Amino acid sequence: MHSLTIQDLSEKLSQLENLLAVKFTNKELLLNACIHSSYVNEHHDEGVDHNERLEFLGDAVLELVTTEYLYAKFPDKEEGVLTSLRAALVKGPHLADVALSLGIGAFLLLSHGEEKGGGREKKYILANTMEAIIGALYLDQGFDAAKHFINRIILTNLDSIIAQGAHVDPKSKLQELAQQKMEVTPTYTVLSEEGPDHSKVFTVGAYLGSNLVGQGAGSSKQKGQQSAAQDALEKLGWKSE
Repeated sequence: MHSLTIQDLSEKLSQLENLLAVKFTNKELLLNACIHSSYVNEHHDEGVDHNERLEFLGDAVLELVTTEYLYAKFPDKEEGVLTSLRAALVKGPHLADVALSLGIGAFLLLSHGEEKGGGREKKYILANTMEAIIGALYLDQGFDAAKHFINRIILTNLDSIIAQGAHVDPKSKLQELAQQKMEVTPTYTVLSEEGPDHSKVFTVGAYLGSNLVGQGAGSSKQKGQQSAAQDALEKLGWKSE
């Protein structure tokens, strides 16, 4: 796909609204939610802002809605279990899967470099965009509308997450299985750092001995490690164990 322009995206917003099953009053908020920082860095003259502030807001709304939902659904579960379930629902890989299923990647404004690098399918970009869309919806229509949206497209996956054991911390799961099967403890190495200090992306490799078994990216080294561990579990065929 060729790089989109602001004009292209503006003309496609109704398609995105149809995919989301939400009609925005202020279309500029939805537009803003789809603008990656790389695009802004490459198009200073257009006077547009990236989606990171909306992402920050959407992350908080998503966490509150998810926490409230789990608290009500599981009155007998302890805090630790609820925390693990919440993390599985709000973490990047799950949000990225939701974004991929909706086709959100087709509506991203990216730099030419990010476009060529497969940015429309990068999990951390897709996850961040989902959070930004939630933030935009919250600003446009309030908490109840955002809550309904989150319930409809994100929290409905809870049963499958529990069935797959996806609520178990990937690093802990990889360590347990690696020690059990291979008597090896996984190690992690930062492979690259990109972006300015306030918006870095860390690409991390997961290793069993000297073998690179997984790779992931995140806005912190810890998130990168979790993503790399998840990738390793999938590539090793251990995800469902």
